[in-house]
Amino acid sequence: MSALVLAPAGRRMRALARAELTLLGRNRGTLLTALLVPLALPFSVRPAIDRMDLKAQGLNVGTVMLTAAIGFSFLFAVYTSLVSAYVARREELVLKRLRTGEPGDAEILAGTALPAVCVGLAQSLVLSVGCTVLLDAGAPRAPYLTVLGLLTGLVLCAALAALTAAFTRTVESAQVTALPLVFVSMLGSGIAIPAEVLPDRLASLCELLPLSPAIRLVRGGWTGQLSGQEVLGAVATAVAWTVLAVFAVRRWFRWEPRR
Repeated sequence: MSALVLAPAGRRMRALARAELTLLGRNRGTLLTALLVPLALPFSVRPAIDRMDLKAQGLNVGTVMLTAAIGFSFLFAVYTSLVSAYVARREELVLKRLRTGEPGDAEILAGTALPAVCVGLAQSLVLSVGCTVLLDAGAPRAPYLTVLGLLTGLVLCAALAALTAAFTRTVESAQVTALPLVFVSMLGSGIAIPAEVLPDRLASLCELLPLSPAIRLVRGGWTGQLSGQEVLGAVATAVAWTVLAVFAVRRWFRWEPRR
């Protein structure tokens, strides 16, 4: 019985994802931001990375650049592009029309997010291979942690995008409402500045930021430096943020245009 129920839901989500992918391909600005910015931004932080004492922390340039690139993919390929997508579909009454049909709320949001999440995942895999080959990042010592970090980061970014869209009035203002999380994550979650080089007290506070657990797991999977307790702490923080974001989306997400 459950398989019979899930099959139509899967077909509906695939149809929504195909439609969203078509719309994403037509929006060149959003597409270029999602595809090119995560590839270019890591090189902008390379000079600062070169001045850091990474060896004392058991890191190297390749590992730091890799996690920076994946973090930028989280923020721009998934989070900011999805904020714009959710707002645009709401203002165009697409979400309202979809709710009158068979798809449930979760299916609509997940189907809309699926193309961006797949782009972010594909980018992360390509960047991982590229940094391993070109920047001598080496092979991950605990690949299961890297996979876990990727999955938690992608899911949380999609949920946070839906939450941000709930408080965004227009597509034009989507870039503005997304900026706080982008800046905080870049500076405090270990994307542009590795958490290992921050003062202990500041690093402890930054570990509680939304994307910090995902970045920590990705980097820990490469370096193999996370203890079991640290892994459990990162996973617990990621789960807490995900549950909180999903609850907030269910409570405040708007399906009709803001007036």
